[in-house]
Amino acid sequence: MRDNIHPNYRFVTIQQTDGTEYVTRMAWESDQDTLQLTIDPLNHPAYTGKRRNIDSEGRIDKFRKKFGASTPAAAAE
Repeated sequence: MRDNIHPNYRFVTIQQTDGTEYVTRMAWESDQDTLQLTIDPLNHPAYTGKRRNIDSEGRIDKFRKKFGASTPAAAAE
């Protein structure tokens, strides 16, 4: 087997949207020791069964500014 072909695994703290944390090992190449999730099983529609827009980066507002309220759901708001 060849040497130095596998990634460097290290311990990383995963922080979920509700603030709970757990430690796992992963090959995440970053200087940070904590990975903050914006979507996780606590708020993802596939796990919760509820549909809702998760817009943490402002994409929906940016779309509405550019194109206006062209959809019936957006016009109703």
